[in-house]
Amino acid sequence: MLHQMFRVRWTAWKQLDTNDQKTILQEAADAIEKMEQNASGQSAIFSLLGHKGDLLFVHFRNSFEKLNSVELVLSRLRLFDYLEQTTSYLSVVELGLYESTVKTYESLIERGIEPNSPEWSAEIEEVLNRQREAMHSRLFPEMPPQKYASFYPMDRKRGEAINWYTLPLQERQRQMHEHGLVGRRYAGTVKQIISGSIGFDDWEWGVTLFADDPLVFKKLIYEMRFDEVSAVYAAFGSFYVGVRVPARDLATVLGGKAIKD
Repeated sequence: MLHQMFRVRWTAWKQLDTNDQKTILQEAADAIEKMEQNASGQSAIFSLLGHKGDLLFVHFRNSFEKLNSVELVLSRLRLFDYLEQTTSYLSVVELGLYESTVKTYESLIERGIEPNSPEWSAEIEEVLNRQREAMHSRLFPEMPPQKYASFYPMDRKRGEAINWYTLPLQERQRQMHEHGLVGRRYAGTVKQIISGSIGFDDWEWGVTLFADDPLVFKKLIYEMRFDEVSAVYAAFGSFYVGVRVPARDLATVLGGKAIKD
């Protein structure tokens, strides 16, 4: 996953005559519309609210090479002469496997298999292969269709007094289970995609939420703040909230008008 945040260089953009703007927007709409429909992962644009930027591009692809190709294609569009990238976020879709991991470890230990032995590693790899196959659609999701998106990065605290990574696996599993119960209550109203970014970006995870009612973002995140895993161990970055802009409606937004229902 790649999130790109842009600010429009409005002064330069408004100095263009109408025909130039139309030509530039047509070129961009043609290219981005192909990305919206790409078979190996889609892209979507959102019009950001607030001072942090004007546009949010979200890209799903099945390799970093294809994400890099997206960046390069976009950078060659004339429209991008009038956009300034304010920040970005690189991550990979990640599934929480605490419960299945604990069950697998306990089962292997009960069978007398020595942790980290060749047999242990082979058994773990077999389980992971089954999970990859069963969860392929979740690991490589299609772009959710909802109207609004909210994105924020987060860390698990690891200071001297409070350190998530020093907790036993079973305790982390318990807290994440309780945390997940809250999210499941919103399963019909919000689509949540968790992406891991350790080694890829400045935070450890990215959270992208999609919904047709933006108030759901506030309700869900507020309720989750009371879970022990969030109240004690979570640190959050900046939040970005936007309204979906189909590629063909870019002209509306860059014309200074909001997308109507």
